[in-house]
Amino acid sequence: MAEQTRASVARRPTITTVAKAAGVSIATVSRVMSGSSAVTPDLAARVQKVAEELSYRPSSAARGLVLGSLRNMGVILPDLANAYFFDVVKQMHHGANADGYRMLVADYSGAAADEFATALDLLGQVDGLILLSSRIPTAGLKELARQSTPVVLVNRIELGVDIPMVAIDNFTPMMELCGHLAQLGHRRVAYIAGSELSWQNRERWRGIEMAKVFGIEAVKVASDGTIEGSYGVVEEALTHEPTALICFNDLSALGAISKLRELGLRVPDDISVTGFDDIAIARHIDPRLTTVVSPKAQLGDQAWALMHAALERDPSAAPPLLAAEMVVRDSTGPAK
Repeated sequence: MAEQTRASVARRPTITTVAKAAGVSIATVSRVMSGSSAVTPDLAARVQKVAEELSYRPSSAARGLVLGSLRNMGVILPDLANAYFFDVVKQMHHGANADGYRMLVADYSGAAADEFATALDLLGQVDGLILLSSRIPTAGLKELARQSTPVVLVNRIELGVDIPMVAIDNFTPMMELCGHLAQLGHRRVAYIAGSELSWQNRERWRGIEMAKVFGIEAVKVASDGTIEGSYGVVEEALTHEPTALICFNDLSALGAISKLRELGLRVPDDISVTGFDDIAIARHIDPRLTTVVSPKAQLGDQAWALMHAALERDPSAAPPLLAAEMVVRDSTGPAK
């Protein structure tokens, strides 16, 4: 029988080939290949034996058509080059992989319309979609919430949008950073901002504005949260005569420190610099960066927990904002 079976097989056997050879339905083969307990052990063993004889490798797309699940999870993020996003996605991947899902990761141009179009394109190819630090307007988020594919929003909280959400508290630790600078005698600071479309940027600036209670006077300098973007606006920031630069994230701080060195300014002797997120390089540059330690692993775990609950049609209550803590290192010192 095995010889006849092999002779009738094309170069690349399909699920239909296995079903015919084993004398079962395509759905049965798909269930066996996905490890479903709905098939009896004897029948499953028979199908597995035929599949091995044919050197059949199951197609995830074929299983998806039969079982209604592609076992694919989509993730959209603003910048693949940012190590912060890599750490969060890596943690989400651990949970997804343990539950039998593979992750499809995509970034976009930074424009909200491009992100929304990418989301719509992915919806038909995945079982769920995770939007990391999304910049889609609330109207677009509400439209995604009406789709049959579950969507989870990470690092953004929007009231009135029926999507599971989890985020890190950006406001409180930014206030703590400002309090730290105030204790060092800083009163006039410049904020090198992230994208105006970023919820995190808005929350961090809100914290800086509230730091007026510490006697902090701040000016915002438009930028985009990248090394080059920050590097390019440092001279503009210095026209406001700050004694400290508060940067949107660690990448921005790296760009700022690089430009300050070119201008002959020492950090922190001449001017202090802070970051946000605590990516790995923040602990290894000179001077080591005063920043906020973002709980990236915890965020990734919570994000996947929300998605898994949505996939099971058992929505869980959105967790509170995850706490983040300031860490003081060498890039901040007394105001000159």
